[in-house]
Amino acid sequence: MKQKSIRKQDALDYHSKGRPGKIAVVPTKETETQRDLSLAYSPGVAEPCIEIANNVENVYKYTAKGNLVAVISNGTAVLGLGNIGPEASKPVMEGKGLLFKIFADIDVFDIELNTQDPEELIRTVKVLEPTFGGVNLEDIKSPECFEIEERLRQDLKIPIMHDDQHGTAIISGAALINALELVNKKIDECRFVISGAGAAALSCAKLYLLLGAKIENILMFDKDGLVHKRRTDLNKYVAPFATNTEGIETLADAMKGADVFLGLSVGNIVSQDMIRSMANDAIVFAMANPTPEISYEDAVAARPDIIMATGRSDYPNQVNNVLGFPYIFRGALDVRATGIDENMKMAAAKALAELAKKPVPDIVNLAYNEKNLSFGRNYIIPKPVDPRLITTVSIAVAKAAMESGIAQNPITNWEAYEQELAKRLGLDNQLMRYIINRAKRTPKRVVFADAENLKVLKAVQQAKDEGICIPILLGNVQKIQRIIEEHNLELGDVKIIDTRDAQNADQLKRYGDIFFEKRKRRGYNQYEAHKQMQVRNYFAAMMVETGDADCVISGLTRNYPNAIRPALQVIGRDEGVKKVSGMYILLTKKGPLFFSDTTVNFNPSVEEIVEITELTAKAVEQFNIRPRIAMLTYSNFGTADGEDAVKMREATAILQRKHPDMIVEGEMQAHMAFDTDLVRENYPFSKLAEEGANVLIFPNLSAANISYNLLKETGDIEYIGPILLGLRKPVHVLQLGSSVREIVNMVAIAVVEAQSK
Repeated sequence: MKQKSIRKQDALDYHSKGRPGKIAVVPTKETETQRDLSLAYSPGVAEPCIEIANNVENVYKYTAKGNLVAVISNGTAVLGLGNIGPEASKPVMEGKGLLFKIFADIDVFDIELNTQDPEELIRTVKVLEPTFGGVNLEDIKSPECFEIEERLRQDLKIPIMHDDQHGTAIISGAALINALELVNKKIDECRFVISGAGAAALSCAKLYLLLGAKIENILMFDKDGLVHKRRTDLNKYVAPFATNTEGIETLADAMKGADVFLGLSVGNIVSQDMIRSMANDAIVFAMANPTPEISYEDAVAARPDIIMATGRSDYPNQVNNVLGFPYIFRGALDVRATGIDENMKMAAAKALAELAKKPVPDIVNLAYNEKNLSFGRNYIIPKPVDPRLITTVSIAVAKAAMESGIAQNPITNWEAYEQELAKRLGLDNQLMRYIINRAKRTPKRVVFADAENLKVLKAVQQAKDEGICIPILLGNVQKIQRIIEEHNLELGDVKIIDTRDAQNADQLKRYGDIFFEKRKRRGYNQYEAHKQMQVRNYFAAMMVETGDADCVISGLTRNYPNAIRPALQVIGRDEGVKKVSGMYILLTKKGPLFFSDTTVNFNPSVEEIVEITELTAKAVEQFNIRPRIAMLTYSNFGTADGEDAVKMREATAILQRKHPDMIVEGEMQAHMAFDTDLVRENYPFSKLAEEGANVLIFPNLSAANISYNLLKETGDIEYIGPILLGLRKPVHVLQLGSSVREIVNMVAIAVVEAQSK
C-alpha cells in the first residue's frame, strides 16, 4: 500500500503543538530535595570537577559525554531542500536527534552553525570536542563536506561521521552483498553505473571498492555527464573515478550490459528501455528521494528478474540510513572509540547483510503487513523496526573498533553487553505498531457515534489515511460537512448517517423492531424502542449487531455508564461472561502494562475478580504478549488480612487451579510486581520471581482508577483505553478529553478485536 502524502498543516501542527520542537533535556538524577540540588550543583559538583581535572578520562565517569552526540549542520545541503540555511535545517537536526534516541538511546544536542566557511566550521567543531562523545555531521554540501570530515577525523579523538556520505554507503553496501549473492555474481566482475557524484555517491563507490569492485568497472555520471579523464572540471574527490572509456556519452549508453545501477541523483532519468538493456539479473538501487531515478512499478514491469531498492518506505528494500547511524555510534561510544574507521563501517554493512538472512521476528512482519518476510529479492536488507538491529550492528561495530586498536574501553563480557543493549530500548512503541499494522491487514467498518466533534473527525482522517478502518459517521450531515470543509479534511467519500433524518426511516424502523424484540420484557414498549434508535449510541450499537458495521467508537462523554448501556442492551455480553470490565494499556519504557478493572465494577467479588483476570489475560494474548499477572492489594502472601487481601488471595488460588499454565501471582503489594530481586530474596516460590508483571489486577474500582490516573498524569506515559472486555462485539467508549492519537489507537484496537470475533 502506498503511503498517503503528509498534509502540510499536519506536519506544522506536529512540530508546534504543546512544547515546540521534537526533543528536550531530561534530568537523569534525583532533584527533589535541597540536598539533591546541592549534590547536582554547588557545592557537590566541585568533587567530580576535581576528579576530572586530575584525570580527564573521568569525564566519561561523571558526565553525559560518553552518551552524547552532536548533530552538526550548516544547512547547505538539506535533503530535498538544498541550501536553506542553519535555522531552517533545525527541524531536520532535531529529527535526527530523535532517531538517535528512540533507536539507540543516544542523547543529542543539535547544533546549527551560521557559516559556509569550512575552516570556521572545522574550528568550531574542534573547540566543542570536550562536550561530546561523538559528532554526526549532517546536510553539509559537497565537496566541502569531504574536507571537513577528513580534517576533523585527523584532529579529534572521538567518533566522527558524515552520515550523508557513509550511512547510504553502508546500507546500500549491505544490500549489494545480498543482491549479488542472490544472483550468484562476483563483485569484481560486475559493471557498475552510478548516477550522481555527490557525497553519498562517492562514499558508496569507495565502499564498493572495499567490498571488491574494480574501479575500471565503474562509470560515474554527474550533472554534466560522464566523469571522464578528458574533463577539466572535476574536483579531487571525483577525479579518481574518471574513466578512459570511449564510445560512451550518455547514461543510456552506459546502462547497456551493466550489472548494477546506483542512483543518487534526480528522479525520472532512467527509462524502462534502459533497464531492459542491463545484464541478466539486473540490480537497481534508485535512491533519489522522494522520486527515484525510475519508479519501482516501471522498473519491475520492465524486468521480471530485477532486484530493486529505493529510498522509500512504501516499497521493498528501503535503503534507510536509520539502519546504520544509531547503532554505529552506539557501538563506537560504548568502547570509547577514537574514531569511526573503514573497518567499523564494513563491519556494520556485513552485519546488516547477515541479519537479513535470519528468520524475521513476528513484530517486523506485522509492522509491514507481511505474513512471512524472508531473505530474497524483495528482502535484501533488514527493516528499520527490527529489534535485533541494536544488538547485531552495535556489537559488530564495537568488535571492529577493538580489532582496529582504537577502542579505549574494550568490552570483555559480550553476553552482558548484548543484554545491556537490549534493555536500552523501551518497548512502548512496538505494541501500538503491532496493533495498527494488524488492523491494516483487514480494515473493518467502524461507526463513529460522535462524528460532530473535530477531534473525532481528525482521528477518522488519520485512520482512513493509514488504512486502519472504513469509517461511518453518525451526526448532523450539514454540521459534519461544515467541520470537514473548515478544517480542510478529505472525508468527502465517507458515509454520513443522521439518525434523525426521515431519509433513514426504513433503517430506523428495522432497528427499532429488532430492539423491541430484545427488550420488550425488559421495560421498553414499542414506541420507546423505536424512539431509542434515534440516539446515536443505540443506533451505532444496532449497526454492529445487525452486521451493518463491525465495531463502534463512542464516547468523549462524562457519563461512562450511559455510554456502555446501549452496547449491553443491544449487543450484550459474550457467551459465558457475567460482567463486562474495562482495561487500560499504559505504554512504558519497560513495555506495556495492562490495568484491570479501571472503569466498570465498583467492588467485584472473588468470582468477578477471577472473570476480570481471565478476560484481561485473553485480551493481552490477542496482542501476541504472554500475560504475567499480579493480583494487587496491601498484603504480600498472607502478611495481612482484611477483605481485599483475602479476596485477592482467594482469586489467585482459583486462577492457579483453573489455569495451571497461567503466570498469575498474589496477593501482593504493587512494588513487588516489578522488584524481581526483592521477590527472589523473600518469595522465591513466586511465579513472578524471574520476570516482573505486565498485567495488574486491582481489588476494586477505586484502587484501579486512582493508580491508573496517577501514573498517567505523573509519569508522562501514553495510554490506550478504556478497552471494554466481555462484550459479544467490539464497542469502545472514549474517555473525556481523548486526543486524536488516542482515538486512532482505540480505532485500531476495535478493528483488531473485530477481526478476531
